[in-house]
Amino acid sequence: MGVMGTLSYITDLWKKPYEEPLRRVIKARLLKWRREPSVVRVEKPTRLDKARKYGYKAKQGVVVVRVRVRRGPFNRRRPNTGRKPKRMGVYGIALSTNLQVVAEQRAARRFRNLEVLGSYWVGEDAIYKWFEVVMIDPNHPAIRSDPDYSGIVGREDERERRQRRVRRLRQRQRRLIERLRQRMQGQGSGKSN
Repeated sequence: MGVMGTLSYITDLWKKPYEEPLRRVIKARLLKWRREPSVVRVEKPTRLDKARKYGYKAKQGVVVVRVRVRRGPFNRRRPNTGRKPKRMGVYGIALSTNLQVVAEQRAARRFRNLEVLGSYWVGEDAIYKWFEVVMIDPNHPAIRSDPDYSGIVGREDERERRQRRVRRLRQRQRRLIERLRQRMQGQGSGKSN
């Protein structure tokens, strides 16, 4: 058996975040994060293994942003004018995109000059979920000279950047739909011919 690296130990710890080594640490962090603004730039990533997976390097031009997103059922207030209960539009309202995608979009809106590389979950409580978004500055000289970021750098067009982000989100949505479809086909539809 080979020797495990530091990132392997970090990955193993985060597989069960609510068990003893991490539980107290996460609880203390969440108490602190609740008092912070919803979008905060952080010095170092909370989960180094995930950040590295999405292209994080400890160099100028690479930024990590923590985003807080409200979770839970998106119920609306009941209208006080008369109508059928079915037509009130109070229950069954769900987001069409998942909360991680919402977090990426908020980070991109806040830091318009940066490009989103990816994001990952760092914590949640009864009201909020927190994600860290890895972003780079495509115009920074340190990033321009790095061959690892060559696929992103050099495309100055803002419209092209937005389209690339939307394409990535659509691909993620398609993969999710395909997985659901495969699950449904495996179980069968339940209808008899």
